[in-house]
Amino acid sequence: MATPPLTPRMLTPTTQSPLGSPRSKKSTATVMPEITLEQPSSKNKTPGSKSTKLFRRVRSAFRSLPIMSPMCKLPMGGARLHENHVHGGTRVTGTLFGYRKTRVNLAVQENPRSLPILLLELAIPTGKLLQDLGVGLVRIALECEKKPSEKTKIVDEPIWALYCNGKKSGYGVKREATEEDLVVMQMLHAVSMGAGVLPVTSGGGGGGGGGGGQEGDLTYMRAHFERVIGSRDSETYYMMNPDGNSGPELSIFFVRV
Repeated sequence: MATPPLTPRMLTPTTQSPLGSPRSKKSTATVMPEITLEQPSSKNKTPGSKSTKLFRRVRSAFRSLPIMSPMCKLPMGGARLHENHVHGGTRVTGTLFGYRKTRVNLAVQENPRSLPILLLELAIPTGKLLQDLGVGLVRIALECEKKPSEKTKIVDEPIWALYCNGKKSGYGVKREATEEDLVVMQMLHAVSMGAGVLPVTSGGGGGGGGGGGQEGDLTYMRAHFERVIGSRDSETYYMMNPDGNSGPELSIFFVRV
């Protein structure tokens, strides 16, 4: 899918956030597009009845049970296992983006024209994750500690231990969308699915991992995800394959243990 026309000097990344997300210095030469993204509809919905919530939980539980595995060693050959589980989930738009050497970001939106409802920063280099997706299935498990009388939604937890294909890979952090994040979402508001790069002007800041040098182009990949809520302590996002002939290429599991 063709990428909408972009302005090369929209972003000028010069510094890093604690986990490597690009930030930019305010500059009179930086041109920012008008943000026209809409508020998510969920912000305006009233809570459903208790019976409706109970029905949804029971229905979703059967779809999410197979995600659990001891020591976060998720089954590696289980693509078929998920093919029948994602149907009936809630479809959302997911965007992986970041500079190739910096840590990847995941933005989840109700649709490409809405503000993000979830924004994660994962301790995996963007280039490495996209390379792994090109080779085979990728499963990311995000674990946090289960506490007594827990009332916080699992996706509202601030930090998780991160496992990629069963290997401990640092941490995942939830954060608020920055101005730069919203610019990226705005530039992609007409893209429903696809991958490519967003040309930007690099500042003098260091590269990913503190190596110094220019960042290069910002890489992105956008796809439909199926969101399945298994329980208060488990939630899963399955990235759907466009051809529909195989299971999800990327699965992200949120689990409280």
